[in-house]
Amino acid sequence: MNKIVGHFINGKIDETASQLVAICNPATGLPTKQVAYATTETALAAIAAAKTAFPAWSNTPVLQRARVLFKYKNLLEAAADKIMRVLTEEHGKTLEDARGEVIRGLEIIEFACGASHLLKGCYSEGVSREIDSFTLRQPLGVCAGITPFNFPAMVPLWMFPIALVCGNTFVLKPSEKDPSCSIILAELLMEAGAPAGIFNVVQGDKTVVDALLNHPDIAAVSFVGSTPIAHYIYATATKNGKRCQALGGAKNHGVVMPDADINVVCDSIIGGAFGSAGERCMALPIAVAVGKETGDKLVEKLINSAQKIKVGPGDQAGIEMGPLVTAAHLTNVINYVDIGVKEGAKLVLDGRTYKPKGYEKGNFMGPCIFDHVLPTMRIYQEEIFGPVLGIVRVADFKQALDLVSNHAYGNGTALFTRDGGTAREFVRHVNAGMIGINVPIPVPIATHSFGGWKSSLFGDLHIYGPEGVHFYTRQKNVMTRWPSAPSGPEFVFPTSK
Repeated sequence: MNKIVGHFINGKIDETASQLVAICNPATGLPTKQVAYATTETALAAIAAAKTAFPAWSNTPVLQRARVLFKYKNLLEAAADKIMRVLTEEHGKTLEDARGEVIRGLEIIEFACGASHLLKGCYSEGVSREIDSFTLRQPLGVCAGITPFNFPAMVPLWMFPIALVCGNTFVLKPSEKDPSCSIILAELLMEAGAPAGIFNVVQGDKTVVDALLNHPDIAAVSFVGSTPIAHYIYATATKNGKRCQALGGAKNHGVVMPDADINVVCDSIIGGAFGSAGERCMALPIAVAVGKETGDKLVEKLINSAQKIKVGPGDQAGIEMGPLVTAAHLTNVINYVDIGVKEGAKLVLDGRTYKPKGYEKGNFMGPCIFDHVLPTMRIYQEEIFGPVLGIVRVADFKQALDLVSNHAYGNGTALFTRDGGTAREFVRHVNAGMIGINVPIPVPIATHSFGGWKSSLFGDLHIYGPEGVHFYTRQKNVMTRWPSAPSGPEFVFPTSK
């Protein structure tokens, strides 16, 4: 409990704190460390360090920047087991789930190592008499990232490797619930040869967030978290003239057609709904059964499979679902289950009181499944972010399509079917940003970009991939003329006539 997780500013650890807040192991409920909440002055010091480092870093050739990231990737791979254990200790997810998080983060670094081709401009010769035209993509300056508790390694890696390879410097504000990974990421980056100041970490709460959102030297803000906070981040950042991408919450649907392989569907939904205890913005908390027979078969198989899920501490072999991140979040999720019961949904599997033997103080609950969920219910409309699956029954494909499309969230959705025509119609017409066909969690690979629609994303550009490069750069257009002889003044608007 004596260990303090501090900040990382200008290449050094800084433990300056307005207060020290306990970090608890979700499996035991016991405190293991303390995190130092930053003062406004500490946040300003991090911004100043990033600003000072920007000129030299932005003028470093892009291939040299990429080489630093290549070394960084190798160091992260070597430290993967250490990072996994920190993730499990502070977040609660299983070690294998943590491994997947680290791998997906490494894929973004791999993309960043080769992103220099996306920084190329274009050149047009002879657009008018003796005039050539070309474009440049240039960095913005100091960028900030505000990241959630559910992916303490992967989501920061969605942001800063892309920002850095583009020539920006960066200030990260990670979740205060599981902050240790951010310091490991920072130290390894320095070990890879990154100059001090290009990447800084500031721990804390809204004090730090507001310092970043309101500071004139922050050029762009990336955020992943809940929709209410995403809306606040976007509104405040853009009001202050900053570029912003704010990814919010989700209520992803898995539509099950009558022709789908019910066994494959069941496995997909179980993993999508209860993996990482449902604490994913790409979780699958709503199953939409098309037709009564489909619904009856699906409910029976889901109950049977969910009852077999091995729930316990994430660092133990064979465990498939760990605890929720904090006791407060556990209480919130259980309250949602209580609300669903009061609203009239049928609770066919109740895991509210489940506690693994020997871990009674941990933030555990078992899987919960509701049948006959209606679109008017809060458990359908709101993001629960826990191991709670709701089943909605509809009569036909059109009702299912309308149900998904009319929901306030539009992050992702999945369709389970053997019919290519149905799949094509779903892809073309569904009102959501990321679509899976027989894929329950359609998170794009690193060479594409991640982001939803509607209340799941505020801003025009998605995160990582090609759109990430565009977010962290701005285009400059240049026209050149080297006349061979004076031609006299021109008073009309220039054309190529």
